[in-house]
Amino acid sequence: MRRTAMAAVAVLSLLATWEGTGGATATAAPAATASQAAGACGVQAPGASAAAEAAVRAACEQIGVWYTWGGGHGPQPGPTYGQVDPSDPDSAHDPERLGFDCSGLVRYAYARALGGDPLPGNAHHQFHSPHTNERFTAAQGTGPLLPGDLLAWGSAGSVHHIAIYLGAGKMVEARESGTRITVSDVRLGGDYAGAARIAPATTPGTFSTWGADVWTHEEPSTGSPRVHRFPGPTSVRVECQKHAETVTADGYTNDAWSYLPEYGSWITNIYIKGAAWLDGVPTCP
Repeated sequence: MRRTAMAAVAVLSLLATWEGTGGATATAAPAATASQAAGACGVQAPGASAAAEAAVRAACEQIGVWYTWGGGHGPQPGPTYGQVDPSDPDSAHDPERLGFDCSGLVRYAYARALGGDPLPGNAHHQFHSPHTNERFTAAQGTGPLLPGDLLAWGSAGSVHHIAIYLGAGKMVEARESGTRITVSDVRLGGDYAGAARIAPATTPGTFSTWGADVWTHEEPSTGSPRVHRFPGPTSVRVECQKHAETVTADGYTNDAWSYLPEYGSWITNIYIKGAAWLDGVPTCP
């Protein structure tokens, strides 16, 4: 029995060695896998808008591109070299990799679909974008979703990951350092937060912020707690505005503050592009 077992091990070792030295055999499997993944990426269900389908196609063109932390957040939508994430050892090579992080991919896909740069910012900003015209809770699952919808993970106050729905329970995502953009099964467990549908046209009352590291506040006062930080110009929807604390910043003085319903907080009108008192925006009660 011992000799038989040893002989079997020897045969298996020879077979493994032979397969390992077959260059064509060793490289063919990864190529086929990549091809299959690319072929699986596309609109998998009917009913989406033309813009949403265009966003899906744009994202699917990036299958196989590296995930890279901070990638896709340059001056214009598109792949960029990443950064090292201090909390993730797998990101050590991200500065050498040209690609996207999760929100960088979403930004690029919808810029290609809609023109301009409608979804700048991180995953949280995109999920709460004023370009959203319909929302779905985690409890609703994928039933009401259409291709192009944005899937989010985290919480209402802090979304940390975002992906694009394809239909049929599939999504395209830039998931994490050390991986490439791929098609995945939708993960409905854990901290899945729900989905949002992007409108093909600009929502009324939409403005753009300006400046870097601009914060919103719980109340229309710089002394109230900070809520959200806009790292750069971001599209926001203003529900109403009112006169409150006078603020002086960047050479401007203004006592007008705007309420941003997607963020549940206030921002001084100094950092909103437009007149000191925004045209067409009602006064808050």
